[in-house]
Amino acid sequence: MNIGLIDADLLDKGTRHPNLALMKISGYHLGVGDTTKLLESYDNINNYDKVYISKVFKFTDVDENRIDFDHIVKGGTGFFENNSPDLPECIEHHKPDYNLYDEYVNKKLASGIKRSHYKDYLDYSIGFTTRGCFRKCEFCVNNKYDRVVIHSPLNEFLDEKRPYINLWDDNFLAFKDWKKVLNELSETGKPFQFRQGLDIRLMTEEKAIELSRSRYKGDFIFAFDFIKDRDLIVKKLKIWKKHIKKTTKLYVLTGYESQDIKDIENTLERIKILMKHGCLPYIMRYEDYTKSEFKSMYIQLARWCNQPRFFKKMSFRQFAMANQKYHKNPKTKCSTMKVLDFFDESFPELAKKYFDLRYENLNLFN
Repeated sequence: MNIGLIDADLLDKGTRHPNLALMKISGYHLGVGDTTKLLESYDNINNYDKVYISKVFKFTDVDENRIDFDHIVKGGTGFFENNSPDLPECIEHHKPDYNLYDEYVNKKLASGIKRSHYKDYLDYSIGFTTRGCFRKCEFCVNNKYDRVVIHSPLNEFLDEKRPYINLWDDNFLAFKDWKKVLNELSETGKPFQFRQGLDIRLMTEEKAIELSRSRYKGDFIFAFDFIKDRDLIVKKLKIWKKHIKKTTKLYVLTGYESQDIKDIENTLERIKILMKHGCLPYIMRYEDYTKSEFKSMYIQLARWCNQPRFFKKMSFRQFAMANQKYHKNPKTKCSTMKVLDFFDESFPELAKKYFDLRYENLNLFN
């Protein structure tokens, strides 16, 4: 058969990550003698015996009228959220076709885009060593599991030609045999990372020590989603920082539980806690933030926190002043300064408490 494969996220807004399901599908079909091709538009889908369309994100735009044919197979959380059908076992556990995106990537590189933009396509073996998570977070599309189980041995997706390993496990530290998997990763000699981040609430002395000894690539990433977890996360960060010197980031979920001043205050308090523990916050805005009267504040907090070169050196007030300095029209106020002035006037106690805090002054682990 002649097989077409469409990465809907790639065609809509672009993505820095290849679609693992499509690479496995391609690997399987090549293995049984079919031909496969990554399609870069929806124009010629009727020229193929079968076309697989995958989308990860709900917001990815797909014209359903263009894909309403019997030979089209749709998959992914973007179409089905928590009810996304599993791949057949013969495909799920097939080695990915790491050449699927080659033609697309080569064209982009030839157009002048830097190779680093496509490093996930070119440099990483990708897979899940474990699947599942017991947390059942309402905002997460991964709710069909009750626990963490082994999924794939490393050799199932390891490409020896690629220098690094990217693991997409849902909650690796909740797996009872986590240490065994870390040992297997170490035996490859290849630096690795967890794309989904790790669960700081499950940190122990042993886990911190083993991760400190591993060939971990890039920053360690965790999450601090809710202020109610403050005491536990502070306790675990103290364990973590005893053993780890590398940069540590935590996703800070905003605009989810509410979009009011209380959520802004909770966000600022979490940022303060991370400053104290020498960690970098990364603001994650839940889609409902756009409905908030404080929408601009969410945006400016993300601009400040998500750029470490600014966050490490400037308080939020200093960040606003720096933005104003480079504002094109000195007679008007930039968007950051407008937010600062609004909070100084409307919520002076909150502004006094948080807007002059600096990472380099609060960091207890300098």
